[in-house]
Amino acid sequence: MAYLIAFGVAGAWLGWGPDTGRLWLDTLIADVLATVVVFVFSRCFGNSSFYDAYWSVIPPLLVAYWWFQSLPHVDTTRCVLIAVVVGLWAVRLTANWAWGFPGMHHEDWRYPLLRERAGRWEFVADLFAIHLIPTLQVFVGLVPVYVAVTRPDRGLPWLSVIAFAIGISAVLLELVADVQLHRFVRDRTPGMAMDRGIWGWSRHPNYFGEISFWFACALFGVAAAPAQAWWMFFGVLAIVAMFLGASIPMMEERSLQRRPEYQDVIDRVPRLVPRPPRPGHHLRS
Repeated sequence: MAYLIAFGVAGAWLGWGPDTGRLWLDTLIADVLATVVVFVFSRCFGNSSFYDAYWSVIPPLLVAYWWFQSLPHVDTTRCVLIAVVVGLWAVRLTANWAWGFPGMHHEDWRYPLLRERAGRWEFVADLFAIHLIPTLQVFVGLVPVYVAVTRPDRGLPWLSVIAFAIGISAVLLELVADVQLHRFVRDRTPGMAMDRGIWGWSRHPNYFGEISFWFACALFGVAAAPAQAWWMFFGVLAIVAMFLGASIPMMEERSLQRRPEYQDVIDRVPRLVPRPPRPGHHLRS
């Protein structure tokens, strides 16, 4: 219900709100308005995990709207490649959330921690750090895709193919990491730390896959407008900064608190980019 109302508000803005004359700005405002609706539900129910699926659901809707508004003056082949990559990414991420979400009694452990650290500013932290900033990060990451689906120029078709291959590979990597982690959680004994399969080559393969996906989005933008390549990677750099500066440190601190043997994983397994563990150590079968 929260998402239906959010998308309804966004649609109402796009349909009847003031026209800024810039498609990207119209959709950014709609995106922010929808996020505020989700935030209101988060506050009413005392659970910021209302937002968790939003940032994986909105990208394919934005891509579809941008494409539709740009017809017929678009490169259809490039748009199809983008739609497939973004669609598969969204399905994989949303399905993984749905698989692991036990119900509205659950809230992502990071959210109460962020609100607690903010003290009397917890309302501001909830609105901006948990809701609006992720929305803006995702939108900035999608700006190269906006360029790619709204420009009629063919640009560099070969680079679109490379971007497609990287994007599909990223989604597949994340899917494999998801499946392996779910199996581990199902079968593990208390205190065990994950270092099996792809998780034995990277402590955070899902984050590496996510970075690779946003890198593919940037490449689609470069393929459509090579002369503007210098700014196309701002979004993926923001994602990398978030993962390295906040998400990964918080995850690893929590893992060390709950599973002391995780320090052994840190000593052996690369943090992000998958590669063989350090010599002289063997993974558990």
